[in-house]
Amino acid sequence: MSKITTAINLLKHKRGEFFASILTYFNFLFPDKLYLSLLFRLKMGYWMDWNNPKTFSEKLQWLKFYDRKPEYTTMVDKYAVKEYVAKIIGEEYIIPTLGVWDRPEYIDWDKLPQKFVLKTTHGGGGSGVVICKDKTTFDKNDAIKKLKKSLNECIYKSLREWPYKDVDRKIIAETFLEDTFSHTSDYDLKDYKFFCFNGQPEFCQVISGRSNEMCVDFYNMEWSHQPFHEPKDYPFSVIEHDKPFCINEMSRMASILSKGFSFLRVDFYEIENKVYFGELTFFPTSGYGGFNPNEWDYKFGEMIKLPFDN
Repeated sequence: MSKITTAINLLKHKRGEFFASILTYFNFLFPDKLYLSLLFRLKMGYWMDWNNPKTFSEKLQWLKFYDRKPEYTTMVDKYAVKEYVAKIIGEEYIIPTLGVWDRPEYIDWDKLPQKFVLKTTHGGGGSGVVICKDKTTFDKNDAIKKLKKSLNECIYKSLREWPYKDVDRKIIAETFLEDTFSHTSDYDLKDYKFFCFNGQPEFCQVISGRSNEMCVDFYNMEWSHQPFHEPKDYPFSVIEHDKPFCINEMSRMASILSKGFSFLRVDFYEIENKVYFGELTFFPTSGYGGFNPNEWDYKFGEMIKLPFDN
């Protein structure tokens, strides 16, 4: 690709993101389906085909609009999902909760340990996550500011991820997980995110380098590194990741938790050869992350079986 073509594509992308930001500001003016269609066009560069979606990105939008079950709200609630998951695979996989509060001003800082993690129950991705590695130097005011901002945000309004619409907004504190088996100096904690289709894990997405430069890699279930990026703009890790000691256990738990769903991403951590549940995600990057090469958007799309698919 020439430099001129690259520059043109970059300008188109920035223009699309600019108009998408305007659209999200006026989100209250649009019904769900029209809003999703417009946002998809601005972010992805082509129109959503509601009658015959083909790509992974399209099918996630279709599921947003048509696949609505009340239990999905529990499954995306970062507090309520713990009990949901514990009943299915066991309490031993759940990260301990240290406290729950309605507002950041109510947090009892004195009862928290030196290291902990704060989360808003309705936040998606890294939204509303505050990590404390040393309470003696921790900026409480900055944490309160970030948590307040998160509590006022709504993924349903901006991205139409309807399961988040009725999540009971709270703040939870969790035990800080630290991977002392990591080969990096900061004990880089990796996320193992299993992309599951109809209860079958097909790929594991590994997120690493959050404390420096975040890298995203995909492996198949035989732990062979895959030649694509998703989201498309994130780099591969410089070195390939070793196969997790608990890969079979994580894969089995992911299969159990995703049974009966057209698509569900199930996240785990592995700490000193022990598995901890992370979260459940119906719409990774809300379906706008894109793939590089783009052909994988279609390959992933083929694995999601909608009611009218053969």
